[in-house]
Amino acid sequence: MLVDTHCHLDFPVFDQDRDEVLSRAKAQGVDYMINIGSSLEGSRRSVELAQKYGPVYAAVGIHPHEADDFSWEIEKEIKELAKKNKVVAIGEIGLDYFKGYSQKENQLPLFLTFIRLAKELNLPLVIHTREAQADTLKVLKEALPVRGVVHCFSGDKGFLKECLDLDFLVSFTCNVTYKKAGALREVIKSVPVESLLLETDAPYLAPEGSRGKRNEPAQVRLLAELVAGLKGLKFEELARVTTENARRFFNF
Repeated sequence: MLVDTHCHLDFPVFDQDRDEVLSRAKAQGVDYMINIGSSLEGSRRSVELAQKYGPVYAAVGIHPHEADDFSWEIEKEIKELAKKNKVVAIGEIGLDYFKGYSQKENQLPLFLTFIRLAKELNLPLVIHTREAQADTLKVLKEALPVRGVVHCFSGDKGFLKECLDLDFLVSFTCNVTYKKAGALREVIKSVPVESLLLETDAPYLAPEGSRGKRNEPAQVRLLAELVAGLKGLKFEELARVTTENARRFFNF
């Protein structure tokens, strides 16, 4: 059994063959998927998918790229969505200083708003951080106690230690299969297996050999096989532990 803890099956790129995508995931042993909201419309669709498909659970939230357009009305609707059946997290939320799609001064209040919501509803956070690690850590430390996973982990061992010291989980994607991802593979070796989650971030970050193509949850198996090798574990053991981590963290 495997869990894809971060995917975007609500995206239009899956509209023509979503049922087949889920079937391929099942055939590879991926029994559960967490569909992550990244906008108001995406969060709506995430909840709809969780209601329609048994293996799919939902997270709702607003990506930092959307911070400039955030409003009280959006906050209110996300809060109502977060109370729906099979919603297991708030996210993805965080800070992104790399793309520049939204103003830094708008990202922080957005991040804080959803941290407060997660605490109010006793839900974990799915955290996005890019070129913003110091500020992300500062916000999270001041907000403790919170539960969180840093998704698509791309930091060094120093950032890893900071996250683990907060008792956060870290999640890795298929980009660890890339030829130039040697440093990231070394970081994985330092992650305690009880703090590890697996994800695809589908449709993004297809594995080596499929780069430029659409990623999908079935590829979690390939990721798990690689990570098992890095950790010196049998595939079955890595799958068991990461699945237990996911079920405990997301409480499904």
